[in-house]
Amino acid sequence: MSAFYPTMGLEIHAELLTKSKVFCTCSAEFGGTPNSRCCPVCSGLPGTLPVLNQKAVEYIIKAGYVMNCDISRFTKWDRKNYFYPDLPKAYQISQADVPLCEHGYVDVMMNGVEKRIGITRIHIEEDAGKMFHDEAAHGSLVDFNRCGVPLIEIVSEPDMRSSEEAKAFLDTLKAILQYLDISDCKMQEGSIRCDVNVSVRPKGSDKFGTRCEMKNVNSFSAAMRAIDYEAQRQIKALERGEAIMQETRRWDDAKGMSFTLRTKEEAQDYRYFPEPDLTTIYVPMERVEELKAEIPELPNAKIRRYVKQLGLSQADAQLIAENLPRCRLFDECIALGGCSAKNAANWVLADVSKYMNDTGRDISETNLTAEKLVKIISLIEQNRISNSSGKIIFEEILANGADIDKVIEEKGLAQISDDGAIEKIVSEVLAANQKSIDDYKNGKTNALGYLVGQCMKASKGQANPAKCKELVLKSLESR
Repeated sequence: MSAFYPTMGLEIHAELLTKSKVFCTCSAEFGGTPNSRCCPVCSGLPGTLPVLNQKAVEYIIKAGYVMNCDISRFTKWDRKNYFYPDLPKAYQISQADVPLCEHGYVDVMMNGVEKRIGITRIHIEEDAGKMFHDEAAHGSLVDFNRCGVPLIEIVSEPDMRSSEEAKAFLDTLKAILQYLDISDCKMQEGSIRCDVNVSVRPKGSDKFGTRCEMKNVNSFSAAMRAIDYEAQRQIKALERGEAIMQETRRWDDAKGMSFTLRTKEEAQDYRYFPEPDLTTIYVPMERVEELKAEIPELPNAKIRRYVKQLGLSQADAQLIAENLPRCRLFDECIALGGCSAKNAANWVLADVSKYMNDTGRDISETNLTAEKLVKIISLIEQNRISNSSGKIIFEEILANGADIDKVIEEKGLAQISDDGAIEKIVSEVLAANQKSIDDYKNGKTNALGYLVGQCMKASKGQANPAKCKELVLKSLESR
């Protein structure tokens, strides 16, 4: 067992869902022809002046309140100076010593137990452009469409002790941002990214080790792999008697390794100084209260309600609450009534989630509605169709928006629950399977399952399975 254990903190950058960029009127929408959504301000031409997008500030105030932060009534802008091809001004407008929000925390759930992760600060800044390394162009290209898109940066305290805790923290933050509708958190579009800071220290020590930061972490699962790799790299180095150098490393997920990029910068390396072209931000308390009133029910509150009021397990409640599309569909089903919360949860977590994962589509992009899902579940609960028939109908709805009653009629999916009809099927099956009857009498209980299966086959899957089993068993016991 290692004599060291890891400590980690995260820096999360998420693009805000504003219509325009943070300091100009260019569209902040993802995509577009390269360099088509730029103007003199966001492309850094001399003599231009930025004008603040108020909505971006309001979005961060909401996030800060939900994450239990102190919200600054007065805050300012700073220039973060560095030279890189995707930053046309050669500086980034950000916040240094007076962030908009600080000293907060988020409670995350791990195996049914809450853990509190501190939030050092939340501030607003502008995004940089995007580099493309193109062999056909014999070099690198830059798209400035992303320049000036508003970013929220959330910096955690070094309170995490495993990659699993880091993943839980990331999932919780993502859910919060989506619930607040301030970021879509589409990692495939780069609208949420994270940098990972890892250090290790001897067990029993209260002094943090030297930390290394990893860039280019493109998914939450990659963050877990990067953390585990970096922790082991540092532990092995310390066990060999080597010193850990503070540095920035690039994570290569395909190779499962990190590589040195540069020695770690300190704040003074960025030569921060107050932004002269933007005035101090004043946040009226009245507006803060108005923004608080707009905040919806959040994941942790939903989890508690699902468990206490709807009787869901902690695990199921958490899986639903932390995924906004699943949560919206589930809440709509419960609001409609007509089926049990447990069965609705099972369908949302199984069939609906599988479809979303397999296709990468949001359920709102399909023909499935809460009304149709509730009707399928209700028909199963009423024994009017079988569970397998429900899955057939579900697939038909996703494929072409089919009418449920029409599918049942055309495919003959209506379930037979009439005792007389099922007794006739049972009698015919038993008459043709004397060996299985004898096997059951001789203690081979699996013969019962075979006979029930033959009844289902004879009814073309339409017989009520529970009723079939009941009548087969009754007939066997009477012989």
